[in-house]
Amino acid sequence: MSFIKIAQDNPDAIVGVWKNGEGTAMIKIIKNNDKYQGKIVWLKEPNDPETGKPKVDKNHPDESVRSRPILGLTNVWAFVYKGDNVWDDGKIYDPKNGNTYDCTIKLKDANTLEVRGYIKISLIGRTDTWTRQVAK
Repeated sequence: MSFIKIAQDNPDAIVGVWKNGEGTAMIKIIKNNDKYQGKIVWLKEPNDPETGKPKVDKNHPDESVRSRPILGLTNVWAFVYKGDNVWDDGKIYDPKNGNTYDCTIKLKDANTLEVRGYIKISLIGRTDTWTRQVAK
């Protein structure tokens, strides 16, 4: 039996730690009730080069949260497993620009996710490939 067949029967297949395509962050995805969410658990450059202090969410549109740290920030949430290795109806937040996008996640194989953020329709958006990280 192939992994893909197993994953189709396993909505929890995306649970784990994933490195983004740029290699600048790792996101830990967990199941919370019947939905999936993830938070930033590692940053290649955790400190702001200008201040030397931990990076904060300085680009968020809500000024009241701009001092919260990026490390530990929930940046993907509300995903529902739709079958066929697809999790949809979620959101992804990009702390680089302070924008939140609709998002779909596809499990390509045991160690690869395609994460697509978009505005309203998925044709207009960007796809990032995340790689599963294995504990050492």
